[in-house]
Amino acid sequence: MMGKESMMNSNLECFLRCTTPVVPSQFLPKSEMRNLNRLWHPWEREKIECFSLSDLWNCYDEWSAYGAGVPITLSTGETLVQYYVPYLSAIQIFTSTPPLTPVFRDDTDSGDGETKDSFSESLSDENESDKSSSKWDGCSSEEGGFENECHWPLNDRLGYRYCQYFEKSTPYGRVPLMDKVSGLAQRYPGLMSLRSVDLSPASWMAVAWYPIYHIPMGRTIKDLSTCFLTYHTLSSSFQDMDHVDDFEGSSTGWKSSRKEGEGIPLSAFGLATYKMQGPVWISGRGGRDQERLLSLLGVADSWLKQLRVQHHDFNYFNGIRHG
Repeated sequence: MMGKESMMNSNLECFLRCTTPVVPSQFLPKSEMRNLNRLWHPWEREKIECFSLSDLWNCYDEWSAYGAGVPITLSTGETLVQYYVPYLSAIQIFTSTPPLTPVFRDDTDSGDGETKDSFSESLSDENESDKSSSKWDGCSSEEGGFENECHWPLNDRLGYRYCQYFEKSTPYGRVPLMDKVSGLAQRYPGLMSLRSVDLSPASWMAVAWYPIYHIPMGRTIKDLSTCFLTYHTLSSSFQDMDHVDDFEGSSTGWKSSRKEGEGIPLSAFGLATYKMQGPVWISGRGGRDQERLLSLLGVADSWLKQLRVQHHDFNYFNGIRHG
């Protein structure tokens, strides 16, 4: 028989759920189904659900302005609501066709205007792909449905990089996610028009969540200074995968009873934390919160290695320093 604690959502679960965007779904017109990349969408079906990136960003509108409220239960039994503001930490978008206007420079905000080279570097290194097993090539059996398709050209598997951005500014020098996306959309209009079915399975984003205040206010609580980094896939290729909660007995498991046409939740597949102190985030469910954190951290690390990406915030959160 499960105890009372196992039937309640832990603080970690509450954070993950309260910061998961649920994007309005739309059905792909049948006339467009035949144009889908069959390597990315190999399943035959009568209806295909997807979402637009513009609708995704709208999910962050209120959070960017006021913060996302997360109910927290302290060890004393007290409850409060901690608010977090989202910042775009990183994004890579790959599509099935080359951009009409080649992107010759990456957007990398370092606080001093630093940018890095080349739209095509991730593809021009194909000659080196055999030398690095960590490069994501669409063949990982873990992603499902790709392991037998390694003979496909790289552009068919990975796609053409349309947009890339990595934030390097200090937290105080950043603008909330909605403002950053609006700025990037001036250069990459597809950020407002592309849909999840247009994106390759390698498309992803990371969102940094920084605490701003809690209600009721009045005292400083060290545990609540923790910052989070959530990773989300953007492609419809992962849309039908079950988000099964790792916590047994969870009252609201990841595997939901979402019905066709309802909003599409983009649950975090990876997670990193910074300044995590005290038991607030890891005391729940007999140690399983700690296991969950380590699992999500490992998945995020594996994802970045497969794509051969150096993610500044991930490295910083984990104490990794380069040069």
